[in-house]
Amino acid sequence: MPLIQVTDLIKTFKDGEKETRVLKGIDFAANEGEWISIMGRSGAGKSTFMYLMSLLDEATSGEIYLFGKDTHSMNAQEKTGFRLNELGYVFQDYALLPDLTALENVAVPLMMQGKYKSEAYKEAKKSLEIVGLGTRLNNLPSQLSGGEQQRTSIARALAHKPKILFADEPTANLDNESSETVMKLFQEVHKQGQTIIMVTHEETFSKFSERVVTLDDGKIISDKPAS
Repeated sequence: MPLIQVTDLIKTFKDGEKETRVLKGIDFAANEGEWISIMGRSGAGKSTFMYLMSLLDEATSGEIYLFGKDTHSMNAQEKTGFRLNELGYVFQDYALLPDLTALENVAVPLMMQGKYKSEAYKEAKKSLEIVGLGTRLNNLPSQLSGGEQQRTSIARALAHKPKILFADEPTANLDNESSETVMKLFQEVHKQGQTIIMVTHEETFSKFSERVVTLDDGKIISDKPAS
């Protein structure tokens, strides 16, 4: 059974009387342990597609099954718990809380899952050490470089060992050196079996993945092994 199964996925945005169909009937499946890049020009629908699969937005119609579970049948509370416990997220703007240290940013979601503070901080510290930030635990996001902020967000996303890591343009705001560092981190966790769904507009970085799915005008036009 695929880890992700999407059938006839449609997403329409309304602006007054105007309707814009961003996704136009997508069928897609991803297996455990795959690293898939979603590519396409600006406006093709790739980030919308990822947001629907990762339960950050609601589809207009269609089916999304995660781990064999029909997500359409989940209520808002169930989806929140599912996101918190089963999925990990990395965003292009890092999405760190500015008044919390790197360690606190990683520990808070673990405590939200019900872990004791001491255990959460221990796991957060270990996760930050894995991404090379063991000496930056007590720094605020404003005291970290862009690359360090993104590595903090990766540590946060991976600390609870999610079944799927969703990454939306994780290198968009980074220089080449920091981007390479992020991709190598993804490579390492993928070797350990981590499933990764990554939106990117950079063909260079899509080559790190195993499979490239290309969208255009709300439809999948290509689904092939990365070259």
